Amino acid sequence: MKFLPLIFIFFFTASYAQQIQADTSFSVYSTYLKEKKKRTYISIAQPLTKGDFTTKSNIVYAHYPTGDLSLDVIYPKKSKQLLPAILFVFGGGWRSGNRAQNTPLAQKMAQNGYVSVTTDYRLSTHAQFPAAVYDLKNSIRWIKANARKFNIDTNKITVTGFSAGGQLAALVGTTNNDLQFEKEKINGHTSTVQALIDIDGVLAFDHPESSEVSTDPARKSVAAIWLGADLKDNPDLWHNASALNHADQHTVPLLFINSSTPRFHAGRDDLIAKIKPFGIYTEVHTLPDTPHPFWLFNPWFEEVSSLMLNFLDRQFKN
Repeated sequence: MKFLPLIFIFFFTASYAQQIQADTSFSVYSTYLKEKKKRTYISIAQPLTKGDFTTKSNIVYAHYPTGDLSLDVIYPKKSKQLLPAILFVFGGGWRSGNRAQNTPLAQKMAQNGYVSVTTDYRLSTHAQFPAAVYDLKNSIRWIKANARKFNIDTNKITVTGFSAGGQLAALVGTTNNDLQFEKEKINGHTSTVQALIDIDGVLAFDHPESSEVSTDPARKSVAAIWLGADLKDNPDLWHNASALNHADQHTVPLLFINSSTPRFHAGRDDLIAKIKPFGIYTEVHTLPDTPHPFWLFNPWFEEVSSLMLNFLDRQFKN
């Protein structure tokens, strides 16, 4: 019996080590309070309590020692035909945020005939690059494995993200079949997507327009924490995490929706110029006088929804 306390302490400690405290440095409400001081007219875009959609929540798609990864599926109530799907990637500096941020937009897409999937991915508090990319590609594999259940057309999948999520979505959309990002697979399906929507996510870390390098020598930037090294110490790593450096003739059609803050679309114009010779469709909308997280708030929520739907319908319904 005298050994039981030691056994208990061992298992308690092992379990406790896996319970990583959530980083709450970014939240919709705290951002709202900050932005409302400058723009008193804004309000938070709220999720719908009901609508012409069904929601399946908290579906675990991957297991890791640091915790399970889950997703939610929001889909039209009645459809006899296969539907396009959209994977939503939340933002928060690669270290904070959660998939619930994207619920209002996901519901809006479902109301208009798209299957929406909001997903978790490992943050920098849990794992460094490229773990999050593996997770998003596994989310796509999960969508394909469960396509019949949710009436999904697996040849019409879009990845969209916001801020850090936009950066990640862009990396996913420019690395179809890139073997270096095809690891930790949860099933045998491919992780290819057919379209990309990047909302204020940077396209290049090592770029004159980017501001991801910390100006304080004593403090690492959120990008350096996620990437695991400062730019000066590992420039190849920063280069490899940039969608601009993967864009080629295989890049999917893409939509950029940007704020009026230039640093949040660093590398965008270079990427467009890089894929233009291949005739890949691109569309750019910069919303004037907007804060970085504009998509979370009224009066911009409806415009973002409309721009997304117009692009998606052009790709998959026309």
